Amino acid sequence: MLGVLGFVMSGTMAIGGVMLYTSIPSMTKRYVNNLKADLTKTILEQVPVPEIPEMPQLPTQTGPAIKSPF
Repeated sequence: MLGVLGFVMSGTMAIGGVMLYTSIPSMTKRYVNNLKADLTKTILEQVPVPEIPEMPQLPTQTGPAIKSPF
């Protein structure tokens, strides 16, 4: 009975270790993505975002920027 219990415990630990080892990359990605989102949110709350000024009008004439006095 004790031998069977030891075998079951060893198998359970081995399977649990394999499952944990294979799920570590996805857990790490999820943690990093959550961390990025939290940092972005915190930074945007603390640093004011400047308003984008209105675009200047396009020129209606072509030619040199400074007109020739001649």
